[in-house]
Amino acid sequence: MAKGIGNGIPLGAVVTTPEVAKVLTRRSYFNTFGGNPVCTAAGHAVLKVIERENLQENAHVVGSYLKERLTALKDKHEIIGDVRGRGLILGVELVTDRKLKTPAKTEILEIMETMKDLGVLVGKGGFYGNVFRITPPLCFTKEDADFLVDAMDYSMSKL
Repeated sequence: MAKGIGNGIPLGAVVTTPEVAKVLTRRSYFNTFGGNPVCTAAGHAVLKVIERENLQENAHVVGSYLKERLTALKDKHEIIGDVRGRGLILGVELVTDRKLKTPAKTEILEIMETMKDLGVLVGKGGFYGNVFRITPPLCFTKEDADFLVDAMDYSMSKL
């Protein structure tokens, strides 16, 4: 894993099982930037902020709230085929037919443009490019979530 753990500073981490980790004790392991003290200090500072500002709990609380709001949109807009994810890593799958799960490839682009005009940048992914990837920062608030969902609701109503 990487990126967010250094908050912009190049840093990565490996999480594995004890069995896999044990293999590394019998081998010589090397990487170019391994053990960089500046990056390590930055990673430690990020962990302290996450703990001090209770950002894990915030991700759970705000993520659950955001998922509930997005799921409620599913009742209003037939184009939403699924809302999935955990915490602040969510996906909203857009389909033209819920039963067939036909990917809404063109519609997602229109909605993205309207949302961008409203000041909300959201990515897309999935095998067919029809899933909104909602991955805001850990400091995301319920007010931010409301703004995002309201922008999505408005943009979908403009289709």
